[in-house]
Amino acid sequence: MQNTLIPGLLLISILATPARAGERLPTILPAQYTDEQKQAAEAFVAARMVPVFGPFEPLMHSPQVMSQARAMGDYLRYHSAVGNTLSELAILVTAREWSQDYEWYVHQPIALKAGIRPEVIAAIADGRRPVGMSEDEAIVYDFSTELHRNKRVSDRTFERAEKRFGKRGVVDLTGINAYYALLAMQLNVAQYPMPKDGKKLVRLPD
Repeated sequence: MQNTLIPGLLLISILATPARAGERLPTILPAQYTDEQKQAAEAFVAARMVPVFGPFEPLMHSPQVMSQARAMGDYLRYHSAVGNTLSELAILVTAREWSQDYEWYVHQPIALKAGIRPEVIAAIADGRRPVGMSEDEAIVYDFSTELHRNKRVSDRTFERAEKRFGKRGVVDLTGINAYYALLAMQLNVAQYPMPKDGKKLVRLPD
């Protein structure tokens, strides 16, 4: 794995440490791992250079799902055709649309560090369309929100994204939204708790 991944992974590890899965899908202690879970955990450490954390803790109850999700995230998070900064914008939109507090807690500071402006992040947190976005940010925001809310994107939205990022970029951007929706679903189902210093997102009206 490239060294450029290490700072972000370590930040996630540090941020994720205080949280533990709730009673629904409690965190499995390494001493209690089955052989299959041990193999999945070892592969996780080899790929991410940190122990199993955050959304992957409840996923460890199905280690094959956890391993496949981790592998997809290895690409979508760090190597997508839209780049790491815009991927963080899409992740925040996904966390907001799914009201996933832990996902937001982890990625909000990463998005800031990646160059997403505080006022853009604040607007997303409030459920508002940010003003003053760059053209690339607007394309990603519109594509992502439309996909989550309408379950599809319009021809105009698709064409804007394809013109800017190409067909691969459209597939990758769709994948980022889908992948973090998967993690948000798992966290919401598990009722994965927020760290004590976290601030919950206000639930958006249905």
